[in-house]
Amino acid sequence: MSSKLLKGTVNCDMGESFSIYSVGDDENLMKTIHLANIACGFHAGDFSVMNQAVIYAKENNVLVGAHPSLPDLQGFGRREMAIQPDELASCFIYQVGALNGFLKRHGLLMNHIKPHGSVYGQTSRDIELARAAVGVAKTFNDSAAQPGGIAFMGLPGTAHQQAAEELGVPFIAEWFADLNYSPEGKLLITKIHEHIPTEEICTRVRTLLKSRQVTTTSGSLLPMSDDISEVSICCHSDTKGAVEIAQAVKAVVEQCNREAGFV
Repeated sequence: MSSKLLKGTVNCDMGESFSIYSVGDDENLMKTIHLANIACGFHAGDFSVMNQAVIYAKENNVLVGAHPSLPDLQGFGRREMAIQPDELASCFIYQVGALNGFLKRHGLLMNHIKPHGSVYGQTSRDIELARAAVGVAKTFNDSAAQPGGIAFMGLPGTAHQQAAEELGVPFIAEWFADLNYSPEGKLLITKIHEHIPTEEICTRVRTLLKSRQVTTTSGSLLPMSDDISEVSICCHSDTKGAVEIAQAVKAVVEQCNREAGFV
């Protein structure tokens, strides 16, 4: 096991309301996270919701990323779909372009792209789909404004990281606080998230940041790759008690970062 400690941040999937239907407490979640992944209309969100989410992010100095999905409002983007790489690239460009318009309106830059739901899993397993998704980040790069380029957020040690490295796109390694991992280390993406007690979530966060180990459903621990030095911890806005979970996770992250000398 590596002795190198992990630096942590907190991210959240947001902007997932639609029309008169409210999902998640974006206003209060924005006060306790570092990065926001804003839905782009294909699994949730609409033009008014996207605009408001960007406003909340600007008010709280939160970095904004696009959260594109398969076109599946009914299934909340959590059902797999047969799709070709060129189709996926066009699907993502359409959605990321929409969010980018609101960012420009409010004087913000896009920080990253993170796929949503089932397509997150599909792109982590299929290198051709991963290259298509990651390549969208390069489409929206403005080298004058962002010399480092737009990043891609995904699962370390998968096609996400491989594609980002191949295409020269900055990679943000992600770990999920409110989802489970199989004994083999596979992220278990479910339509409705199983409740995990906040105390257990915080224990898992400490184990990850201090020991570089991922807790699995069998209770076993799997090592985080040695080439990862920073990890962004995701809390979903549609998880029950999301604000309290995000606050607790951020407190643990800040404590671990202080103890490791990162701040």
